[in-house]
Amino acid sequence: MNLINGKKISEEILEELKKEIQKRSIKPCLGVILVGDDKASHIYVNKKEESAERIGIKIKKYVLDKDVSEKEILETINILNLDNQVNGILIQLPLPQHISSETIIKAINPEKDVDGFLSESKFDSPFILAIERALNEAGGIENKKVVALVNSEIFGQALKLRFNIEYQTQINDLSQFDVIITALGQSEVIKESMIKSGVILIDGGISKKNGKIVGDVDRESVRNKVSWLSPVPGGLGPMTVSFLLKNVVLAV
Repeated sequence: MNLINGKKISEEILEELKKEIQKRSIKPCLGVILVGDDKASHIYVNKKEESAERIGIKIKKYVLDKDVSEKEILETINILNLDNQVNGILIQLPLPQHISSETIIKAINPEKDVDGFLSESKFDSPFILAIERALNEAGGIENKKVVALVNSEIFGQALKLRFNIEYQTQINDLSQFDVIITALGQSEVIKESMIKSGVILIDGGISKKNGKIVGDVDRESVRNKVSWLSPVPGGLGPMTVSFLLKNVVLAV
């Protein structure tokens, strides 16, 4: 089983960005809105912050209380929209249940939507870019039967549009597929018995099991049957952060 080393690829991208920032003598800035006290969200934001500052991207971070009103978040987004020094805006998801994620995301200026959430955004989704890079590392999808397992129709449609592949929101027969992209967020749900030999598994699911971060793929179960695997952690995650920061640099 070959592992896609997302950390190594991420470091290569970050090094290229650092050189570009220095060469162009620019000062990119990412506005970050973090709501609530979800530990995972704080960890993710800290990782993005560390990577950004290491390569010369400034962070303007707003940490808001979990009981914050939708109006206050919208006002904060408006501040960042109007700030000419801010090139990109990141809303760390998930938001508290009383907040409409759709309303919040729609308030972002498309010129600053570095997460690529909006249909009119000028940026590609960093997560989809990470999936694309992982697929390329594993030899691409040409002449291969591919399926994506997703927990939302919107994301499924985005993958279908990008890669011209089919998707499922529930796990059906997987034995016919040469490549499986999964982003279900269901702990180690994909087992050896479900897949064919030589399959490529691109694991984008993140969940917790016994206090550890795991993916959708049961890594130990599939190790003798898989040709390539993007592991969790250390696969798509680091690459997604790097592509997000690349979008910030592109926005300058």
